[in-house]
Amino acid sequence: MKYFKFLAFAILSLFIVNGAFTQTAKPEKSEVGVSNTLRSSAAFAEVILRRTELESTLEEMLVSYTEEFPKIKETRYELEALRKDIAKLNSVKREETSKLTSALGKLIVRKATVEADYWALSNRFDKEHPEVQRAKKKFEIFEKAVREIL
Repeated sequence: MKYFKFLAFAILSLFIVNGAFTQTAKPEKSEVGVSNTLRSSAAFAEVILRRTELESTLEEMLVSYTEEFPKIKETRYELEALRKDIAKLNSVKREETSKLTSALGKLIVRKATVEADYWALSNRFDKEHPEVQRAKKKFEIFEKAVREIL
């Protein structure tokens, strides 16, 4: 019986020391500001996959080219667009996380690519140029589709 009381006291002490009884609910934020709910979504996985591909490509290009190389500028622009979209995804309310599907992630990735294309064309040509107008319209279509879901 003494052994049982001692064992119960030891286990109870461990729980108290580890904070099992006094621990409050922690917010769902990780160390880099992205919620755990978002991290576990298919949309986030799609966007992170594209971001990783772009970062890898950028590192490869930087070995041979300077920051002024047009493709490097375009890649950086697309990366920034993805970062903004991640922030938008992170603002999705917890009860709306069912929206964070793979299809949404693919739309966001495609939107960022189209946005970077539009940016590059608008830097190269006048805004009235037919190519710029087509790219702008394409970007607006993707942007509208993402807004529809979110």
